[in-house]
Amino acid sequence: MGMAMHQVHIIGGGLAGSEAAWQLARRGIRVRLSEMRGGGGTTPAHQTDGLAELVCSNSFRSDDDEKNAVGLLHHEMRRLDSLIMRAGEVARVPAGSAMAVDRDVFSAEVQNALEQHPNVEIVREKVDTLPEAGLTIVATGPLTAASLAESIGRATGAESLAFFDAIAPIVHRHSIDMSVCWMAARWDRGSSEGGGKDYINCPMTKEQYLAFVQGLLDGEKGEFKEWEASTPYFEGCMPIEVMAERGVDTLRFGPMKPVGLDNPHWATPEHPNGRWPYAVVQLRQDNKLGTLWNMVGFQTKLKHAEQVRLFRTIPGLERAEFARLGGMHRNTFLNSPTLLDRQLRLRSALHIRFAGQITGCEGYVESSAVGLLAGLMAAAELAGREWLPPPPTTAMGALLAHITGDAEADSYQPMNVNFGLFPPLSDVNKKQRKEAYTERAKADFGAWLAASTTVPA
Repeated sequence: MGMAMHQVHIIGGGLAGSEAAWQLARRGIRVRLSEMRGGGGTTPAHQTDGLAELVCSNSFRSDDDEKNAVGLLHHEMRRLDSLIMRAGEVARVPAGSAMAVDRDVFSAEVQNALEQHPNVEIVREKVDTLPEAGLTIVATGPLTAASLAESIGRATGAESLAFFDAIAPIVHRHSIDMSVCWMAARWDRGSSEGGGKDYINCPMTKEQYLAFVQGLLDGEKGEFKEWEASTPYFEGCMPIEVMAERGVDTLRFGPMKPVGLDNPHWATPEHPNGRWPYAVVQLRQDNKLGTLWNMVGFQTKLKHAEQVRLFRTIPGLERAEFARLGGMHRNTFLNSPTLLDRQLRLRSALHIRFAGQITGCEGYVESSAVGLLAGLMAAAELAGREWLPPPPTTAMGALLAHITGDAEADSYQPMNVNFGLFPPLSDVNKKQRKEAYTERAKADFGAWLAASTTVPA
């Protein structure tokens, strides 16, 4: 399939671009998928040339579709035969009530599905400017190449906003001292895949915790370039040393909270199951083999040598060997409520849609969902059908509405899906509020599916 034969050009082979390509291809639409990695371009954060590479965490977060907004988003995407969710199931690793995946297996599943589809042409090439014609979906993510970012800036007449995102370290399992650490999920609510014990827990006494926090404050950080100085952090990926600066107990009530984690090594006759440490560092399985584990919530801008020194003061990690150390990268995104219409189209160039994190959604699943929606929109446009958006009472509809106009443009920042984006419910008991949101969403989503002409039977 050559360039002249494609009907939609997708720029970017991350999660959003891959999902958009899948949704279009399975509706009989020919797609050219351009990915710069492997074609003369790359970014500091990427490690491979694989499609849908997971750069930061390996977690898709909660898979609870009854009480959690992102779990509800999982549910809705599965109903639309999402490639990202399909590959995620194949690559799944234990993570309690969350959904986490083996990065390499996941990427390989996505890439293989697209390579095998007759309607998809994957081209390893760097696209430097926005196409002047033809249906296009730009899904270049938060790491958009400078040349294309400049082209987007010229087309929008506005500078892209930016924030920093951080990468957590990964530790080799064999180097963790399990005579100090133990396996457990908080409140024993682990997954069946992990036998109920999904996380490695490193306990800290008060003295150890206070010394660790001081080490974070004193540790040598990477230098900011001049253009980075005023760039804000995204709250959901706050570097651990920045959290430490907010107060001595911030980490103990955040990623290092000990509640619900009884340390069996500290068992006494009075407490035969052990007792809660003062603080806990948790590690989550990162690959199918269970040989790699990432430090949950430990995104950081500390220099690499400082990370090794400081993280080896954590009980159980004294001899830790790191497969990857933490890092930072600059993410860019559009002021979408101002620049995009309700169909994710650039107001100044309606043949171009944007999808994924570049629109200002935050998170793997949210990015994939917006890519899925962009694919459905393009399919409807090619078929000459009116686009019927999912209701704002659904997770996908609420996310789309937020991005395309409901958010405050003056203070627009990256956002994970959450129930605060949904139309409020009245006369609902607070304890049943989350269940009420998901029940309404599932009913409305089902009705939308039945009425939509963009979704195959």
